[in-house]
Amino acid sequence: MRNIKLVIEYDGKDFNGWQKQPNKLNIQGEIERAIKEITKEDDIELNASGRTDAGVHALGQVANFKTNSSMPVEKFPIAINNKVKKSIVIKSAEEMPERFHSRYNCKRKTYRYIINNSEYGSAIYRNQECHIPQKLDVSSMKQAIKYFEGEHDFKGFKASGTSSKNSVRKIFKTSIEVYDDRIYIELTGSGFLYNMVRIISGTLVDVGLGKIKPNDIPEIILSGDRQKAGKTLPPQGLYLLKVEY
Repeated sequence: MRNIKLVIEYDGKDFNGWQKQPNKLNIQGEIERAIKEITKEDDIELNASGRTDAGVHALGQVANFKTNSSMPVEKFPIAINNKVKKSIVIKSAEEMPERFHSRYNCKRKTYRYIINNSEYGSAIYRNQECHIPQKLDVSSMKQAIKYFEGEHDFKGFKASGTSSKNSVRKIFKTSIEVYDDRIYIELTGSGFLYNMVRIISGTLVDVGLGKIKPNDIPEIILSGDRQKAGKTLPPQGLYLLKVEY
């Protein structure tokens, strides 16, 4: 039995998230369908590094599956890309040890959130970014984001219905960069709670609007109170950028 690791890019706009769901278009099901056609195996199961929600994008999602197919590993991206929707691209395939698991062996993930801070937004990129027309104080946002680094209980930065009982996570690195009218927020961590990146980004927007002071962030984290953090920003601005093992 071979264990194949895929690196995947996708535009999440047309999908109901990563996870397989009956009668709903999803990324996992679309790729599994293609692999089954290629390998002629009905028991293919694609395991991802983590689920992404409806509308969320990925530039470097990682998933793995087991197969008895003898197809050369370098042929899998070509074969799968010919059978999936154009909004999904397999960027690479690699044969891994049998015990490798995309989720359980993951050490770090990097997410990016893109904000269009121009007055009118973009017609072309409206499904790839979040438009906030009010001018944001990026200098204050850069101060605030550093308080999220380190190991914290992020109870106040998760959505209701989160299945994970342990809300302690470690964020290794943060950054905010500006390119023209776009603000790029990046977070690298050991893992993230449900909607955590979108809530942190929403909190940083409140800092940029002057509703929260940068030095209020430690107190908000310690409080564990969801009501004190910012709103959950919409999914289209979020990207799973990279997964590290």
